[in-house]
Amino acid sequence: MKTLLITGGAGFIGSNFVRYWLENHPEDRVVNLDALTYAGNLENLRGVDDSPNYRFVHGDICDARLVEGLFEEEGIDTVVHFAAESHVDRSISGPEAFIETNVHGTYTLLEAARKAWAGDTGCRFLHVSTDEVYGSLGPDDPAFTETTPFAPNSPYSASKAASDHLVRAWFHTYGLPVLTTNCSNNYGPYQFPEKLIPLVIINALEDRPLPVYGDGLNIRDWLHVADHCRGIDAVIRKGRPGETYNIGGCNEWANIDIVKRVCERLDELRPGGKPKAELITYVKDRPGHDRRYAIDAGKIIDELGWRPQYSFETGIEQTINWYLDNQAWWERVRDGEYRNYCARQYDGLVAAD
Repeated sequence: MKTLLITGGAGFIGSNFVRYWLENHPEDRVVNLDALTYAGNLENLRGVDDSPNYRFVHGDICDARLVEGLFEEEGIDTVVHFAAESHVDRSISGPEAFIETNVHGTYTLLEAARKAWAGDTGCRFLHVSTDEVYGSLGPDDPAFTETTPFAPNSPYSASKAASDHLVRAWFHTYGLPVLTTNCSNNYGPYQFPEKLIPLVIINALEDRPLPVYGDGLNIRDWLHVADHCRGIDAVIRKGRPGETYNIGGCNEWANIDIVKRVCERLDELRPGGKPKAELITYVKDRPGHDRRYAIDAGKIIDELGWRPQYSFETGIEQTINWYLDNQAWWERVRDGEYRNYCARQYDGLVAAD
């Protein structure tokens, strides 16, 4: 049996992982620590509250007293650290929150684990990071590997690179049994609607403009969130402490091609008066927009036996259908009603908008 501290477990990837772990490891205990910022949504975890092996804690990973108390009270032996400010656009307009959460918050967790575990090599601290720390690729450059030098280009990716370095240092200096995963762009159920795929789905359904940065030819590798959860599980169980594992979907797509693919499918599922692609609106590119990311997932495939189960075609179909079937969820997320729900459900735990 494990006792996991999952940080950021009310967010997109974190909530999917909480659900995944309780379903696949029902004997383990899961403690979910989340500050419930704008992207944290307890509605993502409806039904999970009924599990006797689950506990939600409203709090900040930068709060050392709270974090250390959880390690002692719960006997935490495994950390899965998702909590992070993650939207590049927000990091450009307000970088300070990214430094505080992504750097100082990671430091706080590392120190709490070091004090609590006192050299116990059977514990695990898994730090979830991003392929953006590696910088930008040209059209013919080989994909990122675990040895690609860091070259972050946004305040977000710089803050994540800093946290990756901290994790590495705590292994080499203190022997903390850490693992790092660097993933490509995630998509799937419960993703906050400011990200590309849910934004396009929702705007297209409402016949609103579909904003595309620059020429739309920026390329990303797309990883279904369920495959990501499986990859993290494999790293926790079989990964070598101190190592980094890249988790990628082996699906490189240009942004404009994704937008057009979503439009085509919605034209079939929810036909309207005109093709959804006519809503595409090119907007001024954001500063420092990386041109291409691509993940070489060979290490985790060869060493741990993981590989993605979703092709992009099957993954985007599942994702579109989920948003069509869960309109009430994304409507509450957009207008802040989910915060009212949390306030009612958890007796004022978060302030309503």
